[in-house]
Amino acid sequence: MIRTATSFILFLLTAPVGTETVDLRNSKPIDLGTFECRDINRSTMIQRVCYDRAQRAMIVGIKSGYDRFCELPPETFDGFMTAPSMGQFYNQNIRGLAPDGRYECPTTRAPNS
Repeated sequence: MIRTATSFILFLLTAPVGTETVDLRNSKPIDLGTFECRDINRSTMIQRVCYDRAQRAMIVGIKSGYDRFCELPPETFDGFMTAPSMGQFYNQNIRGLAPDGRYECPTTRAPNS
């Protein structure tokens, strides 16, 4: 019994740790290895938020999928995370409906798509 438990613990400690990948809408999948992700339970719209401060990139999980935003300043991310209404902040300040759509990432489509 002890041998089995020890073997199982060693297996867990030596098993390779994989990073998570999510499928983005209108783009290729992205590895979240450099992102800090948080599950959101205080919004009816936003389910998950992942942010990479070094790249200034954010992934937002909404009921219908994941969207990526580029060149998003840390101040905007912090405002989003502390906003009384994350959905309202998202729609007014981040999403493509914002006046200039400044955080939309360029998309590259695969050939013949």
